[in-house]
Amino acid sequence: MTVTLQRILTSEFLSWLERSCAEYVSDLVTQGRAVEDAQRIAAESMARSFPDGACSPGNEVFHIINEAGAAVGYLWIGQDVSADPGAWWVWDVVINPEERGQGFGKAAMLLGEEYARSHGAHSLGLSVFGFNTRARGLYDSLGYETTSVKMLKNLI
Repeated sequence: MTVTLQRILTSEFLSWLERSCAEYVSDLVTQGRAVEDAQRIAAESMARSFPDGACSPGNEVFHIINEAGAAVGYLWIGQDVSADPGAWWVWDVVINPEERGQGFGKAAMLLGEEYARSHGAHSLGLSVFGFNTRARGLYDSLGYETTSVKMLKNLI
């Protein structure tokens, strides 16, 4: 299987931004947030990362392209928010639901690691929702180590 990363075009950015924001809202709701809170959190997060509503320095957004030349998902990667320029972060990686389980996520992560390394990264971090066991399994298989755990108990 051959997978490549293709930088999204400026003309595609707003569409991608809406999709990424909607994915984040969905994850927050699955985590237990109210829809209105999830929408606010996602909008604030995207505004911090892309204050002008356009791709910004330190962020790279790629289509994940299969061997037939079709986009099967996206990868958003870049420098993390620390003062360490060698610390990078996977902000978002999404494989289209109908394409999951075929190795595209693993291939995209490996390409993302290669991209980050070639741009001076010495580490690559990420966050994953606790309910996303498939993604957690992928990251474990790629050698990512748990560095913190956030837990919650609903009392209602």
